Order: sequence, then C-alpha cells, then structure tokens
Amino acid sequence: MFIMNEKNAFVLNITFLVIITVCYGYNYTDNIDDFFRNKHTNNWAVLVDTSRFWFNYRHVSNVLSIYRSVKRLGIPDSQIILMIADDMSCNPRNPRPATVFNNANQHINVYGDDVEVDYRGYEVTVENFVRLLTGRLPPGTPRSKQLLTDEGSNILVYLTGHGGDGFLKFQDSEEITSQEMADALEQMWQKQRYHELFFMIDTCQAASMYEKFYSPNILAVASSLVGEDSLSHHVDPAIGVYIIDRYTYYALEFLENVDPFSKKTIGEFLTVCPKRVCISTVGIRKDLFKRNPHDVPVTDFFGSVRPVKLLSSTSTDTNISISTTKKVISLNKSHYKYVPALISFKK
Repeated sequence: MFIMNEKNAFVLNITFLVIITVCYGYNYTDNIDDFFRNKHTNNWAVLVDTSRFWFNYRHVSNVLSIYRSVKRLGIPDSQIILMIADDMSCNPRNPRPATVFNNANQHINVYGDDVEVDYRGYEVTVENFVRLLTGRLPPGTPRSKQLLTDEGSNILVYLTGHGGDGFLKFQDSEEITSQEMADALEQMWQKQRYHELFFMIDTCQAASMYEKFYSPNILAVASSLVGEDSLSHHVDPAIGVYIIDRYTYYALEFLENVDPFSKKTIGEFLTVCPKRVCISTVGIRKDLFKRNPHDVPVTDFFGSVRPVKLLSSTSTDTNISISTTKKVISLNKSHYKYVPALISFKK
C-alpha cells in the first residue's frame, strides 16, 4: 500500500517538474514562468467557400489553395474545418475530372488525393457556420464537423465568396451579416474558444465584414474596402473561367515561400497585395489585436510545427539532481511528411 509522507510528496513534486522540463523543453529554474504565461498551445483553421455554380470555380480554388498551404505548414486535417459549397472537381463541365487548379499553368492539383471536406454542398449554410464557431452543434455531431478549440487555440478563419456592404452570401440564397459575424466571434471569446484569431476574407467590399468586430485578440485582413470590388486574377482557357482571385493569388505566392521554421511575420503577410497588383485596396484591422503583427510569426496562424528541445539526461533521487544540458532536435524531412513549395508560383 502506497503511503504519502513528506519524503514521497517531495519526490513526486520534483518528478512533476522534471516531466514538464523534458516535455516542453524548458529549464525550470530560468523559464518556468514563461511556460505558464504562454497560453498559445494549438492551431486550427476554418476555411469556407460559400459559392455554388461553375462560374464560381475560383472560389473553390481559393479555399483549396489555403487548405493546401496550412496542411503543408503543419496543421493536421483533424484541426482543419473545410467547408465547400460546390464540388468543382466532379462538375460535368470540368474537362479534367477530380482536379482543381489555381494556376493556368497547372503547377499543382490543389484538390489532390487527400482532401478531407467536412461540410459539402448544401451543408454549407449560415446556420451550420455559426453553430460551428460557437460550438452549438446538435448532439451526435461527428468530431470531424466540430471546432474543438479552447482558450489556447489560435484560429485562422478564411472566407471567400460573393459579398456586399455588410454581408456575405451563402449558396446565393442566404447571407450572414457583419453584425452576426461579430456576435458569433464574441460568443467564441466568452466561451473561451480561442486565444487569438486571424480573420481573412476575399470578397467584394470585404472590409465591411470586420467593421463591427468588438472582441479582443482578433486581427483581420480583407481583400477590398467598402465600395470596392475584389477582382479575379486570370482565366484558364482550357476551362473558360477565372480560376483564382487576385488577393488570394498573391497571398499564396507569399505562403509558398514559407516553411515550417520560417521567420516571416504576419506583418509581412499583410502587405502581400498592394493596390498596384490587387487593384482593390486591402483592408486591415489590428486595433483589437494586442501584439505587433511584425512580431508575430506567420506560422502562429498558418502552421503548427515547432522545434523540440529535450534534456540530454535527467536523474532524480532524494538529493535531487536535474541536468540542464539541452540538445536541439531539428526536423528530419526524410521522416516527416513535408510537401515542398512550388518552384515558381507565378503564371
């Protein structure tokens, strides 16, 4: 029978500190306070295409391109919610079945062979989107359709489709207003469902969707200001439609030069599409965000792979001895499923 006495309690406490030191790569005596202050523990992405019909091919390409980027940078499918209102890969007008390309040169099939769509077709509704964000889903909803975030989660929310001043259309039959969007994010904050949130939207008059935000720790970027259209980039003659929007195209050009250990920042990302190339004016809102975007690594929202530091040796006894010698274990790409960036993303 185990008897808790003063000696056993002391050993258990020290063992707990050693476990923390080994698992999280911290020198306890110097950095334990930093460990408890750092509330960011995991990354999630909510990627939504709200449009149907073949002529909106570019919106599917937009969302699948961002999906590919966040997966390439380390966010697993279990922490990505992908909502696509129409399946362009299976559309009878598609001359290349089971493919979606974001570039006329067909550098890469962004539909790929391992895309996991969580909400498809008529499941992509305003109600399902708001329920997903706020966690108000019906009992029995599969885990793959739930946003299982907590107070340590950084969330990327990416929206693309057709919008106007203060609204975003879903399925060309309903819309979510900027006030409804702001209230949903406030519910998330009140229920401790995020630590920081990066809101990214590519649609006409996109900036109107973040104007009513009032919850803390939100950084927002929009492809166009109120009164401006968000324009497409180029047509693929083989399928006869525009295949990607301008803002998302230049955002992806930036992300293709980011790797899991990149030192590029969100501040740099916010400048990827100046008006001379976007034609529309990119809108940014950062008054709700506590940190300087130039101090925030882009992988804080678009990735999740981090270096791991381990103690080379540890020992515990009644005299207590903890080694502080550390060894940095670097990523071995031969053992990690890493998708290389494109050699040239430009058309």
